[in-house]
Amino acid sequence: MGKAGFGTIVALVILIGVLMLAIVFMAIGWNAPEGGEKMSVGGWIAMTLGIVATLALGIGLMTLMFYSHRSGRD
Repeated sequence: MGKAGFGTIVALVILIGVLMLAIVFMAIGWNAPEGGEKMSVGGWIAMTLGIVATLALGIGLMTLMFYSHRSGRD
């Protein structure tokens, strides 16, 4: 592999920074309800459905992309 260009390094630094920021927000949000309200059963159901729907959409779109590429319809 060749050397990484400046743009690649900048993009990686930005993406790693965004990942770290997301991890910090997750840790703060996960520990937040110590004195507050716990998530209700409806909240857990909504979160589960959202995760399943997002995964299904991502898998479906990636499947269509690979199918399109293999069949020569690009």
